[in-house]
Amino acid sequence: MKKLGVAVIGTGAWGKNHIRVYKELPSTELIAICDVNPERAKTMANQYGVKAYTNSTRMLKNKEIEAVSVCTWSTHLAKEALKALRAGKHVLVEKPMATNTKQAEKLCETAEQNGLILTVGFLMRFIPGLQSIREAVESKKIGELVCANAKRVSQWPERIGDVGVVKDTAIHDIDVMRFISKQDPVTVYAKMGSMRHLKFEDYAHIMLTYKDGESAFIESNWLTPYKTRTLTVTGSDAIMRLDYITQDLWIEQQKESVQPRYPFQEPLKLELQHFAECILEKKKQLITGEDGVKALKIAQAAMQSSIKNRAIKLNR
Repeated sequence: MKKLGVAVIGTGAWGKNHIRVYKELPSTELIAICDVNPERAKTMANQYGVKAYTNSTRMLKNKEIEAVSVCTWSTHLAKEALKALRAGKHVLVEKPMATNTKQAEKLCETAEQNGLILTVGFLMRFIPGLQSIREAVESKKIGELVCANAKRVSQWPERIGDVGVVKDTAIHDIDVMRFISKQDPVTVYAKMGSMRHLKFEDYAHIMLTYKDGESAFIESNWLTPYKTRTLTVTGSDAIMRLDYITQDLWIEQQKESVQPRYPFQEPLKLELQHFAECILEKKKQLITGEDGVKALKIAQAAMQSSIKNRAIKLNR
């Protein structure tokens, strides 16, 4: 079986995971890693037996590299992803994909012009329990969708330095709401602020409303003493609850509650395997660059809503 030659740009907290998974997957061959920190680049390269670079432009000239993961700081993501696309590489760019939607749209345009795959790191979509919820909403197994509630809270993550909680964590749940409902919200209303970390917002409460009356609520912060990652979806006939950390799923109906069993799987491994299959086997992408653009657009509208203290209508 042909292996996909891959590289990783950015070897920080999350980039390290991409490097490990690419090394573990049978469908990928890790060729190189790149980091602006020479010591870190060398250490990671030595650990995995690959070539180290501190300059991504030089690394992208390597013809063995067919695809890259971009795992830099958020404000550098678009620049590095664009550089990779222009070098003819397929790209998985971590969320939030770009600083603004204009940058994100440029990535999509460049990928399309060059016939390249561009995907965004919304790995929640690969959790079996979430896929089950999406299917249940679509098939109306839980009746009519009423609302969804997401809670993604934890202590301050030391790795964060250039974005607030909305673009770092809440954007996952913004994408999840799009994924399970298969539609975009028509309005966004949000309240957010900085309680302990003055540089960026460290808590956010976001409400999304949809054309047929459904609603979604997202709570995200860096303030709580322990990590919680949950999703509750309420239908007219049943309620589904998912714990992202354990991947446990519960379905509560009028007469019984059941807990389907899914084997625990690492979402990142499923995501990177899918990325490789989309390139090698021309499979249909579960996540497109356009998905990243739309999630970022909603995140920006939420931030605008909080500043203006009013609901923001989204252009369709």
